[in-house]
Amino acid sequence: MTDHLPELTDGTVTLSPSTTEVGTVRFTIARNGEEIGAITLRRNGSATGELTWHLDAAHRGRGSASIGVRLVTDWALTDAGLGGLGLGRIECRVAAENEGALRVATRAGLIREGVSRQAPGHGEATEIVVLARISTDPPVNDPQAFRSLLNSFLPRKRAIGQMLIRDTEGRVLLCHLTYKRDWDLPGGVVEVGESPHLAASREIEEELALTIPAGEIVLTDWLPPWGGWDDAVCLVFDGGVHSPGIVEQIQPEAREIRGAEFLTVEQIDERAADFTARRIKAALAALDGGPRYTESGRRL
Repeated sequence: MTDHLPELTDGTVTLSPSTTEVGTVRFTIARNGEEIGAITLRRNGSATGELTWHLDAAHRGRGSASIGVRLVTDWALTDAGLGGLGLGRIECRVAAENEGALRVATRAGLIREGVSRQAPGHGEATEIVVLARISTDPPVNDPQAFRSLLNSFLPRKRAIGQMLIRDTEGRVLLCHLTYKRDWDLPGGVVEVGESPHLAASREIEEELALTIPAGEIVLTDWLPPWGGWDDAVCLVFDGGVHSPGIVEQIQPEAREIRGAEFLTVEQIDERAADFTARRIKAALAALDGGPRYTESGRRL
């Protein structure tokens, strides 16, 4: 039952439908007339198809698998009235350590969506990368599609916006956090699509009910992985000098903040984690012309 299924080709790689089952199409991959592998498309529901493929070892590294995956994906997402399957989504699931298969899927235009963790003892792979294209995605050769593709797998780094708020006695405003014993500068994680500068001011208002616009950046501090957290970049902005009485206006956000106080450098050493204390002292030094970039509060 392959007569109604098309042969797919880019002029070099040709896919011929070889066998079909209910909800499944298998294509033989040939390059320059030589059979070198196969691609299988399985229907998963009414609008989704899942791809698997294999290529003979001697023919890997020449782009044949990527071309084949792209041809099948394009055909499957094409409207049925135009000769395609009319599916809305094509996906594949690849073991995170299978770098070759990840390259194939990425070069075929499938967008990396996330990682599915596997239960211990259920196969060798512990993490499965999910990649997909949907029918409304721009064509693979469109510049927007290429940018989206890069955006899906390039490294992403968490950003934190904090504010250095001082009083007229030279002390620094710190918050006592509910989720750890240590004290820290007011601020928090920058949301997706949010300016770090705006994030610092937003966090001050949400956590302390204070309206203090963030000033110029004082310090950029890289934080290495720690305690279950990935690494991050902390941007410390100048919050200016205020009357000590400003603490009386603070209304702590109860889920995250136990309280806030202006602390001396000596008190900061006692109450803050060592890397936090280093960052604060580096930020104070930066106000007087010191380095504006540190790593875990240490100058390079």
